[in-house]
Amino acid sequence: MRDPAVLDLFPPGSSVGADGTLSVAGCCLDDLAEQFGTPVMVVAEDAVRARAREYLAAFRGRWPHTEVAFASKAFPCTAIQRLMSQEGLLLDVAGGGEIVTALAAGADPARMLLHGNAKTDEELELAVGNGIGLVVVDNFDDIDRLERIVEPGRRQACLVRVIPGVQAATHAAVATGHAGSKFGLLPADAEAAIARIRRSRVLRCDGVHTHVGSQLLDADQLAAAVAPIAELGAFDVYDFGGGLGARYTYADHPPTVDAYAQTMIDRARGLIPAGARIIVEPGRSMTAAAGCTVYRVTTVKQSGVVTHVAVDGGMGDNLEVSLYGQRFEAALVNRVGSGAGGETVRVVGRHCESGDTLIDGVALADPAVGDLLAVPVTGAYCYTMANQYNGARRIPVVFAADGRARLVVRRDTWADLLARDVAAEDG
Repeated sequence: MRDPAVLDLFPPGSSVGADGTLSVAGCCLDDLAEQFGTPVMVVAEDAVRARAREYLAAFRGRWPHTEVAFASKAFPCTAIQRLMSQEGLLLDVAGGGEIVTALAAGADPARMLLHGNAKTDEELELAVGNGIGLVVVDNFDDIDRLERIVEPGRRQACLVRVIPGVQAATHAAVATGHAGSKFGLLPADAEAAIARIRRSRVLRCDGVHTHVGSQLLDADQLAAAVAPIAELGAFDVYDFGGGLGARYTYADHPPTVDAYAQTMIDRARGLIPAGARIIVEPGRSMTAAAGCTVYRVTTVKQSGVVTHVAVDGGMGDNLEVSLYGQRFEAALVNRVGSGAGGETVRVVGRHCESGDTLIDGVALADPAVGDLLAVPVTGAYCYTMANQYNGARRIPVVFAADGRARLVVRRDTWADLLARDVAAEDG
């Protein structure tokens, strides 16, 4: 028996062959594992492009003066940033590293927004020197630094980030809009920052920015931030941030992009000027569902009350479980859904931490050493937070489309693990 529910979590267009083997974007995952090794992240390229177009159509169909900015932090590799730029999206960059990768991707710096609650002089010099279009001012120190860095005769466009006072129903680690958040300014302080920027000879206040949090499954929570920033006055730009959630599990039911856009624009009408430009910053909801990670099972063993299925990856390539407690699902690549209702196991990683658990409680059909295990919805933040814990080599990223696959990020080599070491001088 095959369970269609797990297939629905894999990238759009995924399919199961007559032999029960899973394919993504026309590519059999067992073939990709053979070609690129495991673990490997597979991204359905056309699914990402379709999502970008869906966002643009949904918002511009309701508010023509809308820009969609991809939140690069969700997947900050040059191939993804290049794709988003090709599809006409702005790029939201959080820090100097994301500026560098975006520039390497060929993105227009004038179509970038720089975020960060603790921007350094170096990062702001990088932004100003390369002509970043908008700098999101998070604090008064940003203003101090920009006034030192921006040369007389120039004007750096800015948005002021405002704490909207919305307590998001999400994990505390990704809630950003509540009182006490480290991001942004309270409304009264934001008013003072706006006034100061308007007095500046080298800065220009184009508008305001806000963000409620990440992995939100209720569009009304996202829209709750509109009124608090609209109350600050009339501006050319209102950036409502991102935060729309992705469907990681069978129980998750995030709003459609259309429903999200309708909710946001309905809330904005009458509160902001009709000619204002709206910016939204999707990240997780743009790429998460388009990615999956393929592992090879290395060990199956009983540990008292539970069966551990260990794979050749773990918290080195997916830190979301340990950091946020995010739930994932999984399937054996060659037996997708077969034997539904089989033994419930704990999928664990290879790292020396008891917290290195990928999925605690998933039914797999007779898992055995050598099997390939695919985990869907890994296309956001997994690449971002990849690490070399226990000397793990960071995994490759493969784009799949129309039955063809291409490597866009290679696997670390052993030499990469030593690349930053400085040899001691003899004597």
